[in-house]
Amino acid sequence: MLTDPISDYLTRIRNGIMANHRVVEIPASNLKKEITKILFQKGYILNYKFEDDSKQGIIKIALKYHPVTKLSAITKIDRASKPGLRLYVGNDELPRVLNGLGIAVMSTSSGVMTDKEASKLNIGGEVICYVH
Repeated sequence: MLTDPISDYLTRIRNGIMANHRVVEIPASNLKKEITKILFQKGYILNYKFEDDSKQGIIKIALKYHPVTKLSAITKIDRASKPGLRLYVGNDELPRVLNGLGIAVMSTSSGVMTDKEASKLNIGGEVICYVH
């Protein structure tokens, strides 16, 4: 049993990048699917696919690398809010990742979104992770 499935999700992506894997398979959940969609929209991953098996399903993520230098699009991906210490921010204290070059994925009352989208909607919430 996993105590923190989101940390497991981020660790599988991080390990896949360190091992130069093209595709990473991760057990699915609705929150993980939403985070995957955000990573795809912002250009951090190449593609994704939700597969349904007899249990909970699998997310297949195609990692994105530079064609010449072979460097990953994701240089760092860190968990912000942990089960033992949740990190909630208001609309006036939204985080800026790498001075605006990275993103913070947040869970808000209006769904999962980036820090920039939450700033436009003027809402706060729980900071899930930082990506840059």
